[in-house]
Amino acid sequence: MSVPMLDINRQNQPLMDEITAAITEVCKSGAFLKGPAVKQLEEDIAAYCGTEHAIGCASGTDALLVALMALDIGPGDEVILPSFTFFATAGSVWRVGATPVFADIVPGTYNLSPEDVERRITPHTKAIMPVHLFGQAADMTALNRIAKKHNLHVIEDAAQAIGATEGGQRVGALGTIGCFSFYPTKNLGGMGDGGIITTNDAELASKMRVLCDHGQEPRYYHHMVGLNSRLDTVQAAAIGVKFRCLDSYAEAREKHALRYNERFKKLGLCDVLGVPGVAQGRRSVWNQYTVRVEDGARDALQQYLAERQIGSAVYYPVPLHLQKCFAELGYKEGDLPHTEQAAREVLSLPVFPELTKAEQTEVIEAVTAFAAEARTNQKRDAA
Repeated sequence: MSVPMLDINRQNQPLMDEITAAITEVCKSGAFLKGPAVKQLEEDIAAYCGTEHAIGCASGTDALLVALMALDIGPGDEVILPSFTFFATAGSVWRVGATPVFADIVPGTYNLSPEDVERRITPHTKAIMPVHLFGQAADMTALNRIAKKHNLHVIEDAAQAIGATEGGQRVGALGTIGCFSFYPTKNLGGMGDGGIITTNDAELASKMRVLCDHGQEPRYYHHMVGLNSRLDTVQAAAIGVKFRCLDSYAEAREKHALRYNERFKKLGLCDVLGVPGVAQGRRSVWNQYTVRVEDGARDALQQYLAERQIGSAVYYPVPLHLQKCFAELGYKEGDLPHTEQAAREVLSLPVFPELTKAEQTEVIEAVTAFAAEARTNQKRDAA
C-alpha cells in the first residue's frame, strides 16, 4: 500500500461543492479584492485567535515582512530568530535591511531556546521572532518575559500552528504581532498563496492594513511605501469554507500523532526513534509529526520508506545560519549544536487529517521493520 506524505485533494474534495459555490459568488459580485469574504475571514480569524484585529495579506511571507515594516525595523536593527525554520522567517528580516541573529533551539520541541535568545541580545536588538514549529507553540511565557525586560517586540511566526495554544491562549495573540500562512499544505490551507496578520494594537493594525495596499490611505495618497499584498476575495471565500473544519482537522492530526507515539513506545522503538513530545501547558496542532533518527540512519530510513512507497520529508536539511546567502554573517558549523543535530536527524511522517488507520499502520510496520533490521545489523557488527 502506498501512503502519501500529504493528500490535499482528500481534504478539499468533500468541500468542493461549497468551495465552488463560494468562489462563484465572488465571481458574480465582481468584488475580487476587499470583498465581503475577506472581511468575514478577518473577523473569524481574529475571534478564533483571541485578538482585536486581523489583516489579510498575500502570503505568510508577506505577513512577516509587513509586521517588520510596521514596527519600523530596518538597517542597523537585529532580530533574533531560530535557524531551524523555513527560509521566509530570516528572509523577511533580510529584506527590510535588518540583521537576522540566529539562536539555538530546545531539543525536545525544536522551538527557539529562551536562554540562547537572551544571551544574544545587544543594543541593536529590536525584536524576537519565535517560530511555532511543526504546530507547537514556542515558550512564549519565557520569551515575552525576556522581551519585556529588554523592551523588545515579539513577532510570532505562526505559519504552521494556527490553533495551537500555550496556557489555553491561541498563538497569534501571544506576542506583539502574529503571522499566519494559508499555503495549501498548512493546517488551514487555501487554493494558493495567502496569509493573515493578527494583533491587539489598533494603531499597528491600521498601519499594517495600509502597508498591505501600497501604503495608500485614501487611494492615491501615499504616506508610506507599502506592498501590493492583499488577500484576494476568491482565496478568502475558499479558506472561509475550510475554516469551519479547522478544529476537526487538528483533532484528527492529534489522534494520529498520539497513535504513533503509543505504538512506537509499545513496540520498544524509542532506542531507535526519538518521538516528538508536547511541552506542559501547550497543545500542538501537529502540522508535522517529526521523529529523530540517530546514528546517521535518518536518510536510510527515508530511503527504506520510499522503496515501500511511503511518503516522508526532511524539514530542514540545511539550517539557515549555514545557508550560502547568509555566509557574510559569519556563522560556522558548531555554532548552533542543537539546531545542527536536528537538521541531521529529523524525519517527518504522514499525519494529515485524512490519513486512514490502515495507511498509518503501514507506516508503523515499515518503521518497525527498519528498526529490526538495524538492530540485527548492529548485533552482527558487534560480534
